[in-house]
Amino acid sequence: MELSDRARAVLTALLAWTELEHTDPEYMERFAAFALEEVPAQGALSAHTRYLAILSALLGCQGVDAFAMLLPAALAEGVTEIEVKEIVYQATAYIGFGRVLPFLRETNRLLAANGAALPLAPQATTDASTRLTAGEQAQVDIFGEGMRGFSQSGPEDSRHINRWLSANCFGDYYTRHGLDYAQREMVTFCLLAAQGGCEPQLTSHASANLRLGNDVDFLIQVVSQCLPYIGYPRSLNTLSCIRKAAESAQ
Repeated sequence: MELSDRARAVLTALLAWTELEHTDPEYMERFAAFALEEVPAQGALSAHTRYLAILSALLGCQGVDAFAMLLPAALAEGVTEIEVKEIVYQATAYIGFGRVLPFLRETNRLLAANGAALPLAPQATTDASTRLTAGEQAQVDIFGEGMRGFSQSGPEDSRHINRWLSANCFGDYYTRHGLDYAQREMVTFCLLAAQGGCEPQLTSHASANLRLGNDVDFLIQVVSQCLPYIGYPRSLNTLSCIRKAAESAQ
């Protein structure tokens, strides 16, 4: 298959990280034709948004090698160093520190090799005294007034989890600079779609995306761009969650 110069450049970058050019040339040529040519030609997502989604999905499915391969291409397409770090940091709330750590180390290695001065500029807007209030306000801004008082809700024996969700997930991460709410909800949507088994949460965050202006067509385009990296079963499950969220919004 004949590749465009742009796709060929990305493929060359991918192959530079692996031995696959020599061991699996036919496979890589076919994968590149699909993932780097056919899929990006579908829809109208900007390259910047497409790479934000793909990097998030690779975190969700634990594709650390592919993340390292594609990060240089993402940076070349305008994804900023701060945006990359914000995706990785936010993923902690959805996949846990144990699964984020290899990505954080790989990101630091690649950014340093690219000339970045680490640590990057601070992006936090909250501190220990404001994170809970600011986090719950973020939940209200994203999901609606029904979230007000969420941190004090639920059965007494597990109420602390709701408080942590407000203060930690939203207060520590969503309130940061670097990505806006709509971008952060897209990131979360991709993280959940890629890891699978989170359909209730995925449907909820699909609804949040819709509230923030990431409409059904946009979300379908996002999952389409992630499909080569997360596979068909999880992509099809995600489409079902998008449809369910859209029906609930009517």
